[in-house]
Amino acid sequence: MLRDMKSQASRRRVSAQKPYLTFGAPDIGKEEIGAVTSVLRSSWLGTGPKTHDFEHLVGKYTGAQAACALNSATAALHLSLVGLGIGAGDEVITTPLTFCASANAIIHAGATPVFVDVERDSMNIDPTKIEKAITKKTKAILPVHMAGRPCNMEAIKKLARKHKLFVIEDAAHALGASYKGKKIGSLSDATCFSFYVTKNIITGEGGMITTNDKQFADRVRILSLHGMSKDAWKRYSASGYSHYEVVVPGFKYNLTDLASAIGIEQMKKISRFNARRKKIWDIYSKAFKDLPVVLPAPIPADIEHARHLYTLLIDEKTTGLSRDAFMQALHERGVGSGVHFRPVHLHAYYREHFGYKEGDFPHAEYIGERTVSIPFSSALTDREVSRVIKAVREVIEEHHG
Repeated sequence: MLRDMKSQASRRRVSAQKPYLTFGAPDIGKEEIGAVTSVLRSSWLGTGPKTHDFEHLVGKYTGAQAACALNSATAALHLSLVGLGIGAGDEVITTPLTFCASANAIIHAGATPVFVDVERDSMNIDPTKIEKAITKKTKAILPVHMAGRPCNMEAIKKLARKHKLFVIEDAAHALGASYKGKKIGSLSDATCFSFYVTKNIITGEGGMITTNDKQFADRVRILSLHGMSKDAWKRYSASGYSHYEVVVPGFKYNLTDLASAIGIEQMKKISRFNARRKKIWDIYSKAFKDLPVVLPAPIPADIEHARHLYTLLIDEKTTGLSRDAFMQALHERGVGSGVHFRPVHLHAYYREHFGYKEGDFPHAEYIGERTVSIPFSSALTDREVSRVIKAVREVIEEHHG
């Protein structure tokens, strides 16, 4: 026991000498800093020309006909539902293996989330189970592209057409992903992206809806800014003041030019970011293939994975330690990690209000008990990648028989 305590103290001293590695560090350069400075000097900080330019870039990149920038992916999910007329008395089918925002947004819209289990290997919603969950109240399917791996959109859209349902994609992890030659963002009624600080491209906080329905996009844009018929840039620009009308009681979900300036510079680098992520992904997969852990499932040839998270499944029976103990051991070596995710249906609110219980969705629960996201970002240097590999291997080899 004394030896273990000394060993832990030694690890902490080593960790203190090196920067702590978080699981999702942003990749920020002088270009983003310069862009923010330029916006600050322009005196136009709120939603304006930079935001419009950012929307254009993301829309063009995804192949969507229209894009609406918002202050979060949660706002994007909420407005997608509201903009499509989904509300009280309606049901929306989604996955329990996701961040709570996916399900919370359904509740905010006044509808009821209905969970369907995931596939064990892909971690995405299982299309073969969706149809059994469809009722007369079902209005939409909300698939989540887990870790950046596209769902089986062909099967999901086939079900949606058959039952006349909307499809709203939660693509918070999936900017840059493609499905059968088409970018995620161009396939469904609405696709919701996140630019939170851990995402593949970032604005600090931010999100966006892409769609091929320009009327829907116009409706969302009005809903995003108090329900006003004209945004501030149009009201106060150099062309002169213009009166507005409140046409619907909307929300305050707009994205600022400060944030959009960062996003514009990030979009210029997205190809480089993606290439770096792929390189690190391949390095990790090679380095861990002999360990008694489950690596991300092989990527089919007909999809492009956005590679947002690199996850390991840690099973105590095969590794000799629990997932949480594994994370603590990494922490002591100066390596952070995350859990994506504890299934939503097991959180207190969903158990108490909807009657969900352990055992309802066994695949999601299996993954949720074992999954851990290790540091993964285009900002990681080769030396930092080696640190992560060394830490993971040390922890597993110390505990595995």
